[in-house]
Amino acid sequence: MTERRPLRKLGFLHIVPYRRDDPATGLREALELFEIAEELGLDGGWIRTRHLQYGIPGAATFLAAASQRTSRIDLGTAVIPTEYESALRLAEDLSIADVLSGGRLQPGFSVHPPRNIDDDVAERILGPHWRQLDFSYEHVRRIIDFIRGVPVGEQRPIGLGGAAEFSSDRIEPHSPGLASRLWYGAGSLKSAEWAGRNGLKLLVSNITTGEGLEVFDEAQRRQIETFRAASPFGQDAVVAQGHVVVPTDGATPDQLERYRAYVELRTPRTLAPQPGGRLIARDVYGSTDEILEQLLGDRGFAAADEFLFELPFQFAYADYRHILEQVATVIGPALGWTPKR
Repeated sequence: MTERRPLRKLGFLHIVPYRRDDPATGLREALELFEIAEELGLDGGWIRTRHLQYGIPGAATFLAAASQRTSRIDLGTAVIPTEYESALRLAEDLSIADVLSGGRLQPGFSVHPPRNIDDDVAERILGPHWRQLDFSYEHVRRIIDFIRGVPVGEQRPIGLGGAAEFSSDRIEPHSPGLASRLWYGAGSLKSAEWAGRNGLKLLVSNITTGEGLEVFDEAQRRQIETFRAASPFGQDAVVAQGHVVVPTDGATPDQLERYRAYVELRTPRTLAPQPGGRLIARDVYGSTDEILEQLLGDRGFAAADEFLFELPFQFAYADYRHILEQVATVIGPALGWTPKR
């Protein structure tokens, strides 16, 4: 068992899947899971952002809705791929959602050139000059500055004939405290160092780059150490780790069969480095004892402050409820975490 930091928070991460012909049902079920998670005492509900897929493209919109169905839990994004976002509009939308939530938003970002789409698709989405757009860390920097309230103009009256309208010198609404709850999703030493140097929190997940290492948790532990070494907060800099967790205790025979097939299908990609040196962690699968053994032996988990159990992409609503209940009532307490009732 690896010596580890105390587990401060436990949450779940959901892709919010839905059917092409019935998105409303999937969205409503996801909102219900946020309510259930709060009732179970979990600390947070997080979502992935997906474009041109059957998932959530507008994180702020969904989390604003979730904020009206919950009162306590963190509402996070892991992560928003900012290459598709206007820095101004994203900062505005996240600020609105944070105000509506009472200051519970935990926005996580990433940035890189568009991936997994053809050039002609990128052109239709981003315009004919998309290759000249800013896909650097500076794009994230602008979003952060807007959220922090860095001035972008000056306050002055606007309109004609004495109309009572005024422009602000910053993006509005401004949500005090939101800037202290920003995360960056890192999968390399470079991005981990950048997140630390810029005072952000760090999100790491089940896909990373080895950069000379072939053991997943070794590479991830090195990234976490690099992040904290660069952060002005040092060893107090916050890290959240996410892994797919599939508990078998309490599952029905039908669930057990589907869970097993899902994990078996995904396991081969974890057995060796993928193209580009990518490393993929095995799903955390099995009985409570087996899950504890896997997590407590993971060097990345030992270095993290928070854990997000990632709900599998293709499961049903009943499966998600089962996982939430097992993690909140059995697995989490066995890790030393206490539900927030």
